[in-house]
Amino acid sequence: MPRKQSIHGAWANRWIFILAATGSAVGLGNIWKFPYIAGENGGGAFVLVYLVCILLVGIPIMMSEVLIGRRGRQSPINSMRETAYEAGHHGRWAGVGWMGALAGFLIFSFYSVVAGWVLYYIAGMGVGQFVDLGSEQAGLIFNGLLADPATLLIWHTLFVVIVMLVIAGGVNKGLERATRVLMPALFVLLFVLLVYSMNSGHFAEGWDFLFHFDPSELSWDAVLVALGHAFFTLSLGMGSIMAYGSYMGKGDSIGGTVLTIAALDTLVALIAGLAIFPIVFANQLDPGAGPGLMFITLPVAFSQMAGGQVFGFLFFLMVGFAAWTSAISLMEPGAAWLVETLGLSRARASLLLGVVVWALGLLALGSFNVLADLKLLGMTVFDFLDFITANVMLPLGGLFIAIFVGWYLTREMTEDELSLRSALIYHAWRLVIRYVSPAAVAVIFALNLYQKFADGMS
Repeated sequence: MPRKQSIHGAWANRWIFILAATGSAVGLGNIWKFPYIAGENGGGAFVLVYLVCILLVGIPIMMSEVLIGRRGRQSPINSMRETAYEAGHHGRWAGVGWMGALAGFLIFSFYSVVAGWVLYYIAGMGVGQFVDLGSEQAGLIFNGLLADPATLLIWHTLFVVIVMLVIAGGVNKGLERATRVLMPALFVLLFVLLVYSMNSGHFAEGWDFLFHFDPSELSWDAVLVALGHAFFTLSLGMGSIMAYGSYMGKGDSIGGTVLTIAALDTLVALIAGLAIFPIVFANQLDPGAGPGLMFITLPVAFSQMAGGQVFGFLFFLMVGFAAWTSAISLMEPGAAWLVETLGLSRARASLLLGVVVWALGLLALGSFNVLADLKLLGMTVFDFLDFITANVMLPLGGLFIAIFVGWYLTREMTEDELSLRSALIYHAWRLVIRYVSPAAVAVIFALNLYQKFADGMS
């Protein structure tokens, strides 16, 4: 069949796609969550299990998303529909694309609120707000921020604007240009912070926390944590990778490209841990503080170290870049669909999406203050949006994508698009995407729901 071309443009080269997809995958969770769960669950043993989960769940499904995107050359919604038609099936498969695009939209609405916190801390570090800070004072600053809807509104609005400006520029003048600047800057900042951390005097302690190999700490629960993180870390199930894949060159290797993205994502998470935890240990602080690690623990640590204000500013700038690149990918599927289906210009599509998602973000923002009593299924709007996307929409999206590619696309279509050099590798991928990946994502889906309702009843 004639090769389709995307009306949105194409990446200049394979490495731009790799950097863009890595930017989508590297988000706030990479900076604090993965290093902590690795350290708490057996260190190197956990990392080994996580890499196996990446190979069996993350990489096969990511390959499937890129495959669908490049085959359809459209938004995830229209690519799902067109590839289903090509394989001789009903267009209702577009519903999977709809769910992914909606999930990305909903995630952005509350992600922008958290990213607004990061922008606030970038500014605060820049003007010396966090000098000589104690834990109690740091907690008061953070809690005061959450209780101040006006301040949250300013930073939430700013973040929405800077993301939608990139989306409005399209693939080459927007996404690609941002990727060329933000991703190298993120890597440079990460390296600078790693060198700073190596001179903290506690680098060996941080290394041991992350990489000590203790299988006795590797419980069944830890394996399930590794499985879940392997799925969520690569931005699967929300259409972002499918949309980015639609701009990928036909001659580029999907398998090799996805392996590179997964490796970079994991590397960034591990280096972030090596940059953060020696600083935490140098100040006798709790490495398991969760989100509080970023907004309470680390500001205290930076305030007490030589050059801490400068490096604290660089740290939050790095986190801001990671949040920005991730957020861009969340909005791209919806913008592409509006351009394709309604014929809107990029600027108008971005404005429409931006206004709606900004308004929804106000409800998430108000969950910490004026709308704290507004509950959906017993949760604040912020927590509900987080729950419905992470526990329902994304796992279901990943599950349906694996089933669609493994069982509904023809073998000729998948062989043609993947163009794997080895028949053995193709058969292994096909076996995994048909049986192993769907079963693993089904386990993630079931256990997430069970854990949520079990916690609710306890």
